[in-house]
Amino acid sequence: MSNNHSGKSQAGQGGFGGRGGHRGRFMPGAKAKDSKVTLKRLWKYLSDKKNTLALILTLVVFSVAFILTGPLLIGRAIDQYIIPKDFQGLMFIVLMMAGVYIFGALFTWLQSYLTIGVAQETVKEIRKDLFEKLQTLPLSYFDSHSHGDMMSRLTNDVENISQNLNTSMTQIFSSVITLAGTIVMMFYLSPILTLLTLTIIPVMFFCTGRIARRTRKLFTEQQKMLGQLNGFIEETISGQKVVKIFCREEENAAEFEDSNRGLKGIAIRAQIFSGIIPPLMNALNNIGFVIVASIGGYLAIKQIITVGVIASFINYTRQFARPLNELANQFNMIQSALAGAERVFEVLDEKSEPADARDALVLEKVVGSVRFDDVSFSYKKDTVVLKDIHFDVNPGQTVALVGPTGSGKTTIINLLTRFYDIDQGVIYIDGQDIRNVKRDRLRSLLGIVLQDTYLFSESVRENIRYGRLNATDEEVESAAKLAYADQFIHRLPQGYDTVVTEEGGNLSQGQRQLLAIARAILANPAILILDEATSNVDTRTEYHIQEAMRVLMKDRTSFVIAHRLSTIKDADMILVINGGEIIESGTHEALLKQKGFYDNLYNNQFRRQGLS
Repeated sequence: MSNNHSGKSQAGQGGFGGRGGHRGRFMPGAKAKDSKVTLKRLWKYLSDKKNTLALILTLVVFSVAFILTGPLLIGRAIDQYIIPKDFQGLMFIVLMMAGVYIFGALFTWLQSYLTIGVAQETVKEIRKDLFEKLQTLPLSYFDSHSHGDMMSRLTNDVENISQNLNTSMTQIFSSVITLAGTIVMMFYLSPILTLLTLTIIPVMFFCTGRIARRTRKLFTEQQKMLGQLNGFIEETISGQKVVKIFCREEENAAEFEDSNRGLKGIAIRAQIFSGIIPPLMNALNNIGFVIVASIGGYLAIKQIITVGVIASFINYTRQFARPLNELANQFNMIQSALAGAERVFEVLDEKSEPADARDALVLEKVVGSVRFDDVSFSYKKDTVVLKDIHFDVNPGQTVALVGPTGSGKTTIINLLTRFYDIDQGVIYIDGQDIRNVKRDRLRSLLGIVLQDTYLFSESVRENIRYGRLNATDEEVESAAKLAYADQFIHRLPQGYDTVVTEEGGNLSQGQRQLLAIARAILANPAILILDEATSNVDTRTEYHIQEAMRVLMKDRTSFVIAHRLSTIKDADMILVINGGEIIESGTHEALLKQKGFYDNLYNNQFRRQGLS
């Protein structure tokens, strides 16, 4: 298939057009989904790793058990060995404590090792699903969404999920189990001190809950604005030549500064609100520590509890604070991860191109007859782009589409390729409604050469071979010769093996156009579509291309969108389109004799270009 469109077409009329400015850069984002729904969807990715998660949870339990044993041994050491001055017993319990902490660290490392594997595998699946989803989305989605924002979802948002899964998953398990185990040990040592300590918990939950609701909205807004800013950066870098030609550097810098300042403001607010939680937790924990120290000291004086119990309890109090702080910190990180995950799931929830019917046809041999039967179409409701379009093309004929910008020429091609589906009417190829033909097979029949040529960061040879992936090197070079590209290719540093930089930056516009034509020649399509295919080459090169095109177009149905008379004057039929309707049709000579719209267009445009 050689429909080498760049995917950067304009919304609406220009489905095959240029970049279309900075559309969608600051469009409002979709309303964030409920966090419970997002968590359930993330769990679906984790659920097939239940055995590993169970092992991780077991390791967490063991590591927490060893950690909780430490403070208890400290109290025993004070009461049974330090106060009685039994140094031999003290050495034994010190060695026991060292073993406890070493094994606790070992189990912690093992759980981290397994968690990283689970997190990266999960993110790999999310990234794969997201990229595959992008391949199935209709062209209308790419026409109406910023490409930088899509890149941000595929990179920044997915990486956000990755980082938080790596750190949050085990820490949440560990913190919850540590918190539960600590409370059990505290009750075991002193129910009175435990109840006094737990009075702080409702205050903690009330404060963090109020703050968390605010931070989640801010993190969601931050991710949305980051995607918008990335969209602006991507478009500015891609269109840097245009920026310089029109001296827009200062304006772009100012616009970027406004967007960057807005992102900074929302990021500061998000971080400030999220940063309130840790110091708040520390303050409440210190209050709890004061309560334990004062009340515990009083109980020790009254000989209700021992000094060792106080020492153990204080350690547990500190240990009690650590998982609470971790949970608070992880809660903020989870808010950020959920905001990213929601943006990813928004794309996954988009409607893909409709699936082919089970009985969809696979056209094996195509003669090339095309018929538009009263076709009407609108990109948006109540805005008609094409109205009652009707024409018949016989096999092997060349049809030229002529009309002012926005008249509907490119839309006809968009409908023929089924990048968009018609609202009413029928389009036939060889008598078959194209809606009943497998979409991939339909597009494989078409060879498309666009004005805005897209080349991949591969060798020149592979860029031409994109037209037919199983083509031999000899066939690739033969297509290049037919397109008059062979000569300039041999002048490149590595010839056919020269690597094209991003979007063909190391080639001239005309050279990129020649490679696109060679790609279409190699594809050997049944129906050829030329959308301003020779607009970026000089007159001499155009002459050679026209000769090659005559060979390529011989006995092949061809649609030509062009303004140069040399491209369309020999067409079998010229369709003059204006306001979404065919207002004139016929050969070049016949239309000139009518002295109508085409004749006026010819006199006002073509003669001024010196093409008469």
